[in-house]
Amino acid sequence: MSTPTSPFHFYTRLNLLELTGMKARNLEELLEGIRAVPGSVIYHHTHRYLLQHRYLSPEPPNDFAFWVQEVLGEEVIAEELSAIDICLFTTIKDLKKRIIEILDKHVTNGNHGRVAPPGQEFHFIRSISFIIPTHYRAHSLRGFVRALKRISVDSIYYHIFEARLRLHKVENHFSQWFRDSLNEDTLADKVARLDPYTQTLEDLRKRIIGLAEARIQEIEHAGKNK
Repeated sequence: MSTPTSPFHFYTRLNLLELTGMKARNLEELLEGIRAVPGSVIYHHTHRYLLQHRYLSPEPPNDFAFWVQEVLGEEVIAEELSAIDICLFTTIKDLKKRIIEILDKHVTNGNHGRVAPPGQEFHFIRSISFIIPTHYRAHSLRGFVRALKRISVDSIYYHIFEARLRLHKVENHFSQWFRDSLNEDTLADKVARLDPYTQTLEDLRKRIIGLAEARIQEIEHAGKNK
């Protein structure tokens, strides 16, 4: 079994929500707000249900689509926003661009929609993450599995979601370590192909453990047959 060039350090995260003070009353103001806010705001309004419902696996709602539907009553626009598949975007910047394209098309056509009643404006919220190291480290694939069985779902969330989107990584931390430190390209590809948006974090844990344990058995079997 390959000896890693560097151990895998497991981190976890704490999340703080902050009101930006910005709000929108209609489609035009929503569009202006989305253009102005940083990526941490877009991240919160498109990914927050993954945090709040970490043990469930519904299609993650989109705050923008929900507000446009429920408060403004713009069903067509809400459907277009809801149809955005956030798992296809590797950066928040690209996701933000797609949301702007949809809203800009309707606002440019003169559809500013109804004005939200007082108290039902869209409030832009920023997600602030604090990344904290844990005492878990892995020096081998077997050690990785042992640690993965013990870390919190917040740690899994950080290494799978936040590492790829917020930190602009091409792939998640687990796949990157398998590839760069263990030279396990096939395992890295399998983990990278897992769709984290259609299953719970606990299901992701089980799937990754299963893939890693299967690879350990392959290595051990090949060693016995030498």
